[in-house]
Amino acid sequence: MTIKQETYRLSLVIPVYNEQESLSELINTLKRELSKLREYHPYEIIFINDGSNDQTLQKLKSIKDPLIKIVSFRRNLGKATALNIGFERATGEIIATMDGDLQDGPENLLPLLSKLNDGFDLVIGWKKKRHDSLLGKNIPSKAFNFLVRLISQTPLHDFNSGLKVMKKKVAREIFLYGELHRFIPVLAYQRGFKVAEIPVIHHSRKYGKSKYGNLSRGLRGAFDFLTVMFLHSFGERPLHLFGFLGGIGILLGMIFAIYLSILRFQGETIGNRPLLILAILLLITGLQMLLSGLIAEMLVNQRSFSDRNFPIDYES
Repeated sequence: MTIKQETYRLSLVIPVYNEQESLSELINTLKRELSKLREYHPYEIIFINDGSNDQTLQKLKSIKDPLIKIVSFRRNLGKATALNIGFERATGEIIATMDGDLQDGPENLLPLLSKLNDGFDLVIGWKKKRHDSLLGKNIPSKAFNFLVRLISQTPLHDFNSGLKVMKKKVAREIFLYGELHRFIPVLAYQRGFKVAEIPVIHHSRKYGKSKYGNLSRGLRGAFDFLTVMFLHSFGERPLHLFGFLGGIGILLGMIFAIYLSILRFQGETIGNRPLLILAILLLITGLQMLLSGLIAEMLVNQRSFSDRNFPIDYES
């Protein structure tokens, strides 16, 4: 019997990439733990196969369960895109995410859901005691989390945990691409949602190796964090940034130009002075920055109010 989509209480979104060894144990553990969550029945499990090149898709297809949905990419698109598609497909009132490597066990779902019921919109699992390599993941993760917490002012310790539960409205208001899955709590916090964390049980990896944690992804994640902070601070007022920087360039260029003009009127030669080139460069660059800010303002204001995603929490 197929359950109607609108009756789902909980949607569990799980991106997987080359996780053929862990799937059987993961599904068995999930079913056992989810059977304890009676108040969240019926539920759905959405597996997003992120272009696996092993037997992951075949193993998923072999599962005969109407509550398990499968979305498969033809090629690897990354965890952010996988989660974004999962959020679009999810129909539950509450959406949970977890990785497919069994490190963040399904036994953590109940404490997270209980915390969500305390009035929060998103709760993330804090891997307080992490069972990963010290140099490969623990130290880089602590440094990453410290910097994100310091810059974004989001009061959490573990931003990149794959284990999260959130209300559907949170998932509907954030759009993920690149490495933005690392900053889901930051994006939610900036939208005015109430976020929290609780320590969760973290296990050592039993099968294979990490698919989503290497140096290149870390560098891309740093650039994406800059994107998050820029859009948060200046997304609706880009001229405040570009105009400020452009204004400084124009002001300095004019000061240097006036100084050189005075020297020229006094009879000195200024054509071979590096300061002349610097003044011209500052004036041109400052003008370009100012025009870029004005163009960005035009693009922002061209969006109709009906298309804007305002963070409205209640309206009567």
